[in-house]
Amino acid sequence: MNYEELIALRKDGKLNKTRLPIGEYYRQQIDGKFRSVVDIFPELNNNIKFSEALKADCETNSKLNNQHILHFRPVKEGTDITRLELELGQYQPLQQVLNDTPSIVAEPNFIENFTRELLEVTAYLHEQGVFYVCYSPQTIFLRKGDNAVLLPTVGSHYLSMGDPTQLYCNGQEQYVAPEVMNRGTIDDRCDVYSIGKLLQKIFDQSDIPLELRRVIKKAVSEAPEDRYATPDDMLKSINLKRNTYRSIITGIIAVAIAGLIIALYFDMMPETHEVEYVKPAPRQATDDLIDDGFSPEELGVAADGDSLVAAEHVSQQEYQAKAEAIFRKRYEAAADKILSKIYNKSSMNVSEKNFQATSESTVDELMKAQQEIAAESALDPGRSQLIATEIIERLTEQKKNALGGSNSRGVQLPDKKNKK
Repeated sequence: MNYEELIALRKDGKLNKTRLPIGEYYRQQIDGKFRSVVDIFPELNNNIKFSEALKADCETNSKLNNQHILHFRPVKEGTDITRLELELGQYQPLQQVLNDTPSIVAEPNFIENFTRELLEVTAYLHEQGVFYVCYSPQTIFLRKGDNAVLLPTVGSHYLSMGDPTQLYCNGQEQYVAPEVMNRGTIDDRCDVYSIGKLLQKIFDQSDIPLELRRVIKKAVSEAPEDRYATPDDMLKSINLKRNTYRSIITGIIAVAIAGLIIALYFDMMPETHEVEYVKPAPRQATDDLIDDGFSPEELGVAADGDSLVAAEHVSQQEYQAKAEAIFRKRYEAAADKILSKIYNKSSMNVSEKNFQATSESTVDELMKAQQEIAAESALDPGRSQLIATEIIERLTEQKKNALGGSNSRGVQLPDKKNKK
């Protein structure tokens, strides 16, 4: 005996009382064990058509062979069936489950399994020529543990009474198709309507999943011809839409992952710089006699030779100017990037000791960049150092002014007297 059953014994001995169309369901201790029973409403037993329908329901129930059918045994008093004893097991009405644990709707695969099992057992009933008619939270049962769907009595047997309101009242009529309440045709579409209404009720307090929205809207159409023709058609539509949405979501995730991988790949690739190739100039003589005032004639050089030397000198100056231009352009970009590491608000606000440490590493980077770019530009080291110093001083002043000019800190370059 569990805790719920113990509490029930202290009251009226009845647990999980629920109103079904033909009687009251509850669990009660019988012969020392708790059993599930349905007490038939006495006022219905006074109707001969109901008594015949109840007998037919019991006969049909005994022949149904499906794991989602809840079997029962009739208990008679005289000639009338006054009680149904349901098969042993741990199960409870869907209404009780939703009241006790409403979060079950959000559990993984609950709605998917619940909908599939409900439509499959409905299709099985239709194959047997019977219809459930009213799928309400009171008339659907869930087995404890795996939440499997269980269906007790079949509703279509009782519609021979003529007036459906005798069975479906106190809110259960909203789960019955309009044509049934109007004593019209009973077919597969009336059960499709009732299942759609049940799913709407389950999602009263939450959003209906995308794959179910259009399906439910079509299932609860007022006109029978606008609904799904069979439960199988409804189930196929749900599966198709569910697979479509899953494929779309999977595709979006795959594209996002691929984009991330590509971005990481290009981010990890080494950064390349376009370098303009400059042919090295021929080595100059260490002592140019012309610069010392010597005349070509004194060296025995003819007039034509003088023109050749002058042309070579002009070519050397053009090469030197081009190399300097390339060095200036590349070194200014590199120096600006390096100096930006210390000339910013966060770096300028640190202590003097930390700033000096950062400044020393910055000077090393500047010198290393000057040497590498000078070598690639084929520029004389001494000349490149002078140009580098000029660029650093100019950029330093610009960055100080940009920061307000109130801080006198700056990188300490090597003494210019040591530069060649």
